[in-house]
Amino acid sequence: MRKIILMMSVSLDGFFEAPGGDISWHLVNDELLGDLNDRFRTMSAFMSGRITHELMARYWPTADRDPGLSAPMAEFAGIWRAMPKFVFSRTLTGAGWNTTVIPDVVPEQVAELKARSGGDIALSGANLASSFMRQGLIDEFRILVHPVVLGRGRPLFEDPDVRRSLRLEGTRAFSNGVVLLHYSGGG
Repeated sequence: MRKIILMMSVSLDGFFEAPGGDISWHLVNDELLGDLNDRFRTMSAFMSGRITHELMARYWPTADRDPGLSAPMAEFAGIWRAMPKFVFSRTLTGAGWNTTVIPDVVPEQVAELKARSGGDIALSGANLASSFMRQGLIDEFRILVHPVVLGRGRPLFEDPDVRRSLRLEGTRAFSNGVVLLHYSGGG
Protein backbone atom coordinates (compact mmCIF):
# COMPACT_ATOMS: atom_id res chain seq x y z
CA MET A 1 0.00 0.00 0.00
CA ARG A 2 1.21 3.47 -0.87
CA LYS A 3 2.08 5.90 1.90
CA ILE A 4 1.09 9.53 2.19
CA ILE A 5 4.21 11.54 2.96
CA LEU A 6 3.95 15.13 4.13
CA MET A 7 6.76 17.10 2.49
CA MET A 8 7.02 20.69 3.70
CA SER A 9 9.59 23.36 4.47
CA VAL A 10 9.65 25.25 7.76
CA SER A 11 11.78 27.91 9.37
CA LEU A 12 13.78 27.00 12.46
CA ASP A 13 10.96 28.50 14.55
CA GLY A 14 8.31 26.35 12.85
CA PHE A 15 6.68 28.64 10.29
CA PHE A 16 5.95 27.44 6.76
CA GLU A 17 5.38 30.97 5.50
CA ALA A 18 6.22 34.46 6.69
CA PRO A 19 3.50 37.12 6.92
CA GLY A 20 1.81 37.83 3.61
CA GLY A 21 2.42 34.29 2.35
CA ASP A 22 6.13 35.00 1.83
CA ILE A 23 8.21 31.90 1.08
CA SER A 24 11.18 33.74 -0.43
CA TRP A 25 13.28 32.61 2.56
CA HIS A 26 13.29 28.98 1.31
CA LEU A 27 16.90 27.98 0.66
CA VAL A 28 16.68 25.63 -2.29
CA ASN A 29 19.92 24.85 -4.05
CA ASP A 30 20.75 22.24 -6.70
CA GLU A 31 21.92 19.70 -4.09
CA LEU A 32 18.62 19.90 -2.18
CA LEU A 33 16.49 19.91 -5.32
CA GLY A 34 18.46 16.96 -6.73
CA ASP A 35 17.69 14.99 -3.56
CA LEU A 36 14.01 15.92 -3.77
CA ASN A 37 13.91 14.94 -7.46
CA ASP A 38 15.33 11.51 -6.53
CA ARG A 39 12.49 11.10 -4.03
CA PHE A 40 9.76 12.47 -6.31
CA ARG A 41 10.79 10.20 -9.21
CA THR A 42 9.77 7.17 -7.10
CA MET A 43 6.39 8.65 -6.17
CA SER A 44 3.15 8.30 -8.04
CA ALA A 45 1.23 11.49 -7.20
CA PHE A 46 1.22 14.91 -5.58
CA MET A 47 -1.60 15.92 -3.21
CA SER A 48 -2.04 19.55 -2.28
CA GLY A 49 -4.54 22.17 -1.35
CA ARG A 50 -5.74 24.79 -3.77
CA ILE A 51 -3.34 27.52 -2.66
CA THR A 52 -0.27 25.30 -2.99
CA HIS A 53 -1.45 23.92 -6.32
CA GLU A 54 -2.07 27.38 -7.76
CA LEU A 55 1.37 28.51 -6.58
CA MET A 56 2.99 25.52 -8.29
CA ALA A 57 0.85 25.84 -11.44
CA ARG A 58 1.93 29.46 -11.93
CA TYR A 59 5.57 28.50 -12.32
CA TRP A 60 6.37 24.85 -13.01
CA PRO A 61 4.43 24.11 -16.24
CA THR A 62 6.81 26.24 -18.30
CA ALA A 63 9.78 26.75 -15.97
CA ASP A 64 12.12 24.56 -18.00
CA ARG A 65 11.78 26.88 -21.01
CA ASP A 66 14.11 29.28 -19.18
CA PRO A 67 17.60 28.59 -20.59
CA GLY A 68 19.18 29.84 -17.37
CA LEU A 69 17.37 27.30 -15.19
CA SER A 70 19.58 24.77 -13.43
CA ALA A 71 19.37 21.13 -14.50
CA PRO A 72 17.70 20.00 -11.22
CA MET A 73 15.06 22.74 -11.53
CA ALA A 74 14.36 21.81 -15.15
CA GLU A 75 14.12 18.17 -14.11
CA PHE A 76 11.60 19.02 -11.39
CA ALA A 77 9.48 20.93 -13.91
CA GLY A 78 9.20 17.74 -15.96
CA ILE A 79 8.44 15.62 -12.89
CA TRP A 80 5.73 18.06 -11.77
CA ARG A 81 4.06 18.18 -15.18
CA ALA A 82 4.03 14.41 -15.64
CA MET A 83 2.99 13.44 -12.12
CA PRO A 84 -0.73 12.98 -11.44
CA LYS A 85 -1.95 15.61 -9.01
CA PHE A 86 -4.87 15.57 -6.57
CA VAL A 87 -5.99 19.02 -5.43
CA PHE A 88 -8.36 19.32 -2.51
CA SER A 89 -10.57 22.35 -3.00
CA ARG A 90 -14.18 23.34 -2.51
CA THR A 91 -13.82 26.30 -4.89
CA LEU A 92 -11.89 24.91 -7.87
CA THR A 93 -14.01 23.16 -10.45
CA GLY A 94 -11.15 22.09 -12.67
CA ALA A 95 -7.41 22.34 -13.05
CA GLY A 96 -4.98 21.53 -15.82
CA TRP A 97 -1.69 19.72 -15.79
CA ASN A 98 -2.84 16.17 -15.05
CA THR A 99 -4.88 17.28 -12.03
CA THR A 100 -7.96 15.84 -10.36
CA VAL A 101 -9.94 18.15 -8.08
CA ILE A 102 -11.39 16.56 -4.93
CA PRO A 103 -13.82 18.70 -2.90
CA ASP A 104 -13.29 17.25 0.59
CA VAL A 105 -10.92 15.06 2.57
CA VAL A 106 -12.88 11.83 2.98
CA PRO A 107 -10.80 9.10 4.69
CA GLU A 108 -12.39 6.33 2.62
CA GLN A 109 -11.49 8.11 -0.63
CA VAL A 110 -7.94 8.70 0.59
CA ALA A 111 -7.71 4.99 1.49
CA GLU A 112 -8.79 4.13 -2.07
CA LEU A 113 -6.02 6.34 -3.48
CA LYS A 114 -3.48 4.71 -1.16
CA ALA A 115 -4.62 1.24 -2.21
CA ARG A 116 -3.83 1.86 -5.88
CA SER A 117 -0.59 0.47 -7.24
CA GLY A 118 2.43 2.70 -7.60
CA GLY A 119 4.76 4.76 -5.50
CA ASP A 120 4.00 6.85 -2.46
CA ILE A 121 2.08 10.14 -2.54
CA ALA A 122 3.65 13.50 -1.65
CA LEU A 123 1.37 15.73 0.43
CA SER A 124 1.86 19.50 0.71
CA GLY A 125 -0.07 22.50 1.92
CA ALA A 126 -0.49 23.46 5.57
CA ASN A 127 -4.30 23.58 5.61
CA LEU A 128 -4.54 20.21 3.90
CA ALA A 129 -1.85 18.77 6.20
CA SER A 130 -3.90 19.86 9.24
CA SER A 131 -6.97 18.10 7.87
CA PHE A 132 -4.99 14.94 7.10
CA MET A 133 -3.40 15.03 10.58
CA ARG A 134 -6.77 15.36 12.34
CA GLN A 135 -7.93 12.27 10.51
CA GLY A 136 -4.70 10.28 10.97
CA LEU A 137 -3.99 10.07 7.24
CA ILE A 138 -0.27 10.99 7.17
CA ASP A 139 2.11 8.01 7.21
CA GLU A 140 5.43 9.86 7.11
CA PHE A 141 6.73 13.38 7.65
CA ARG A 142 9.68 14.73 5.66
CA ILE A 143 10.20 18.20 7.00
CA LEU A 144 12.90 20.47 5.58
CA VAL A 145 14.08 22.83 8.34
CA HIS A 146 15.63 25.98 6.90
CA PRO A 147 18.27 27.88 8.91
CA VAL A 148 16.24 31.06 9.30
CA VAL A 149 14.20 32.48 12.16
CA LEU A 150 11.13 34.36 10.93
CA GLY A 151 9.75 35.50 14.29
CA ARG A 152 6.20 35.30 13.03
CA GLY A 153 4.11 33.81 10.25
CA ARG A 154 1.89 30.77 9.85
CA PRO A 155 2.99 27.71 11.80
CA LEU A 156 3.08 24.44 9.93
CA PHE A 157 1.07 22.63 12.57
CA GLU A 158 -1.77 24.88 13.68
CA ASP A 159 -4.18 22.33 15.15
CA PRO A 160 -3.70 22.18 18.95
CA ASP A 161 -5.92 19.07 19.25
CA VAL A 162 -3.60 16.80 17.29
CA ARG A 163 -0.88 14.87 19.06
CA ARG A 164 1.25 12.21 17.37
CA SER A 165 4.22 10.20 18.55
CA LEU A 166 6.63 9.70 15.68
CA ARG A 167 9.72 7.59 15.05
CA LEU A 168 12.83 9.19 13.57
CA GLU A 169 13.76 7.38 10.36
CA GLY A 170 16.68 9.57 9.37
CA THR A 171 18.16 13.00 8.84
CA ARG A 172 20.20 14.65 6.16
CA ALA A 173 22.04 17.95 6.28
CA PHE A 174 22.56 19.88 3.05
CA SER A 175 25.38 22.29 2.24
CA ASN A 176 23.00 25.28 2.38
CA GLY A 177 22.19 24.54 6.05
CA VAL A 178 18.79 22.94 5.41
CA VAL A 179 18.18 19.74 7.39
CA LEU A 180 15.74 17.04 6.35
CA LEU A 181 13.93 15.36 9.25
CA HIS A 182 12.24 12.09 8.28
CA TYR A 183 9.67 10.61 10.68
CA SER A 184 7.19 7.76 10.42
CA GLY A 185 4.22 6.73 12.52
CA GLY A 186 1.79 9.52 11.83
CA GLY A 187 -1.13 7.54 10.42
